[in-house]
Amino acid sequence: MLLDFEQPIAALEGKLQEMKKLANESQVDVSEAVKALEEKIKNLKKETYANLTRWQRVQLSRHPDRPYTLDYINGITDKFVELHGDRTVGDDKAMVGGFGEVEGRSIMFIGQQKGRNTKQRQLRNFGMANPEGYRKALRLMKMAEKFGKPIVTLIDTPGAFPGLEAEERGQGEAIARNLKEMFMLKVPVICIIIGEGASGGALGIAIGDRVMMLENTWYSVISPESCSSILWRSWNYKEQAAEALKLTAKDMLQHKLIDGIIKEPLGGAHTEPDKMMKTMKREIIKLLDELEALGTEDRIMQRIEKFSDMGVVLES
Repeated sequence: MLLDFEQPIAALEGKLQEMKKLANESQVDVSEAVKALEEKIKNLKKETYANLTRWQRVQLSRHPDRPYTLDYINGITDKFVELHGDRTVGDDKAMVGGFGEVEGRSIMFIGQQKGRNTKQRQLRNFGMANPEGYRKALRLMKMAEKFGKPIVTLIDTPGAFPGLEAEERGQGEAIARNLKEMFMLKVPVICIIIGEGASGGALGIAIGDRVMMLENTWYSVISPESCSSILWRSWNYKEQAAEALKLTAKDMLQHKLIDGIIKEPLGGAHTEPDKMMKTMKREIIKLLDELEALGTEDRIMQRIEKFSDMGVVLES
């Protein structure tokens, strides 16, 4: 799937393929022209992806080929055992989690899972968790704490499920409880936004010692489309809304709402998923080494202070 701003790159890549095909068929030496065109494509890619608008970053974060939570877990871990159910209502397929082994280290992985096709999307509810999903996440966090295992959450959701049945089962309470409990977890907690980080649906598993974002992701209280529909009564102003929301990783880091940005391969995580997995694995191990060197009380206090410093208002 090509996004609008990728069309000029695709056009040049098409010409490159035609040139290589012509060279093979006619035995004409066009190596210099091929080399020049390859260099032009490389430079155009660098320029394009270095200067993406906020809306274009949002589009990349939603690319259908982009790795999802289970892709990362399976790509990072040597062995993974998924755990199910909240022990109250049921097993929410939009929220997945379990213990994974990474270079001999046992880690609890938790995250929202989207689907690749229509059937999977329905099964996973488009990555929008119900209250039982957040309660399952908390159950797994408490299990990790009991056994002294670090927690890594992978966030990728358009928001918590807004249906009537979710509200009846206590959606707001489930997310609020997660926020409270995550502040006090005694084990290291790393939160990584791998796609969309929308509203309380994302925040419900995003209270951690380190909150990171992949380069082409977004994190905001509302999506650009929903913001546009509220302010302008139309989705046609989503690009302006994205600019106003300042929801990209660079914006979040500038405002000290996250702790760092994990670089993606040129063109997005979906272009070189294996490379992205290695980068993620390396980053997780590095962060865990840093956090495990801290004392439990120090780590908890730093976590609380970090979030307490956000959005402070001083009255004169």
